[in-house]
Amino acid sequence: MTIHFFVNQNACLASQGNMRDPKLGGTKDVRETMKIHVVIPSFKVEKHILQVLSRIGGEVNQIWVVDDKCPNGSGELVQSSSKDDRVRVIFHDENQGVGGATVTGYRAAVEAGADVVVKLDGDGQMHPEDLPQLIKPITAGLSDYAKGNRFDSLQELMRMPKSRIFGNAGLSLLSKISSGYWTVNDPNNGFTAIHRSAIERIPLEKLSKRYFFESDLLFRLNLASAVVQDVSLPARYGNEKSNLKIWKVVFEFPWKHFRNYWKRIGYRYYLREWSIGSIELVAGIALMFTGAIFGISSFLAAIEVGQTTTAGQVTFASLTIILGFQLLLSFVSYDIQSEPRNPLQGR
Repeated sequence: MTIHFFVNQNACLASQGNMRDPKLGGTKDVRETMKIHVVIPSFKVEKHILQVLSRIGGEVNQIWVVDDKCPNGSGELVQSSSKDDRVRVIFHDENQGVGGATVTGYRAAVEAGADVVVKLDGDGQMHPEDLPQLIKPITAGLSDYAKGNRFDSLQELMRMPKSRIFGNAGLSLLSKISSGYWTVNDPNNGFTAIHRSAIERIPLEKLSKRYFFESDLLFRLNLASAVVQDVSLPARYGNEKSNLKIWKVVFEFPWKHFRNYWKRIGYRYYLREWSIGSIELVAGIALMFTGAIFGISSFLAAIEVGQTTTAGQVTFASLTIILGFQLLLSFVSYDIQSEPRNPLQGR
């Protein structure tokens, strides 16, 4: 694969933005402490991308627009029309999906010295004015990855299409289970920021290249023990059109979440280290299966000879299943408490 770069040399930087440094209690320019880069995957966003670029504030040092073999020439439009000399355009020779385009941007940003990389869609759903709020947990050293959450405000949530509300609720539950980030909601929100220390610990080549990218990234972040934090940002919908098809989510996402869950459990609880949770999970599954198999076999054997199962058989099967279920609940509680809390960037 060949990647082509374009550097716009025509205009000046936007005015530099200020951000409050919570550790010092004063106002500091973010660009004096951390280099902020923005990655914008570009595919059929020619109606909105120039406006999005024009609204990115001065706290950003560099902007990477990744033309993902866009048939409508989004990259060429930026190349010819953008007057911001922070903009760099990267052209893919073949379409790789939103995940593939984001990974290309991540690599370019890290190589250029970025400390924090923000992923911003070019369709106008995400407001660049929210970027300073999004990166605050990272610039304050509180997290390695921050993402928008549209579910915090009930008033704003009601503006979201009903199909997206229920769909995102279901996907949030699946993502909590598979990724291990039980306090994180709205997993498919694409407005994200990540510290370079987290990028450097993730096998970028293994990330899903299509619409499962954000969920797959959360799974990989957990394996790297990165701290993830939600940032409340309102839901905004206009005349933009999503390229995501509902049927793809229904048939593709549940299986991928199931696969990631068992990968995470195997790695964190059995390959990397053993804990009480490792024992609870195995013992819980074993007891539930033992109780179920014993109960069913006892029932069928009794029917075959025209008798009823004994009280002892029923009691043994019931107690075994209940004990196994309690151990599984205890494992889930342990897993929730094991969510990473020590940021990578501070180690």
